[in-house]
Amino acid sequence: MRFLLTSCVLLASVMGVAKAAEPLEAVQLYSQDELVKLIRKNTHLKRVKDDDCQLVQDIAARASKMQLPTYQFLYGDMLAYNVCVERDVELGVYYMRQAAKQGLAEALEQLGRYYDIGRLVQADKGMAIIYLREAAAQGNVPAQMRLVKLYNQGHGSPQDYEDAYRWLFHASVADRAQHNKIARQLALLAKKMPDSVVARARLPVDN
Repeated sequence: MRFLLTSCVLLASVMGVAKAAEPLEAVQLYSQDELVKLIRKNTHLKRVKDDDCQLVQDIAARASKMQLPTYQFLYGDMLAYNVCVERDVELGVYYMRQAAKQGLAEALEQLGRYYDIGRLVQADKGMAIIYLREAAAQGNVPAQMRLVKLYNQGHGSPQDYEDAYRWLFHASVADRAQHNKIARQLALLAKKMPDSVVARARLPVDN
């Protein structure tokens, strides 16, 4: 009986070691559509960490060699915020800019926001407006809101007010608090514009 008990304990111990030594389950690489959704929810960095940093080499390759804008954005954020790689802010911002050059709205909005508040780069309202305007034109609501706010603060050119008003006025927003915030910003911008221009900006947009 003692021999049997000892054998069972030894077997359980061996099985436990074997189980602990099992390799991590392979993680599937993110599709472009999946990655865009993660970026828009601001959960892309959390996802990389939750996947135990297994995809770092694949992400880096798709950013640097394949030059996919979503992966450039992801890798840039990883570098800037020390997620699964050694922190390198300069290289991180470089990849953010590469993604923005390819027209990724989320990258354009983020760089515009960073230039507005002075995060990772020196604050520059002019540069902020350049990036935000490009993102706003693609329908990025956070960029539209920040752009209108900057115009209300006296930055930018009055010639651009109409487009900014039109984009934000026709934005679809479910959250009531955000909807009210948009209404307040639009009301302030309308005071800087002739009534005829405001009326024109409110006309239905042809798709």
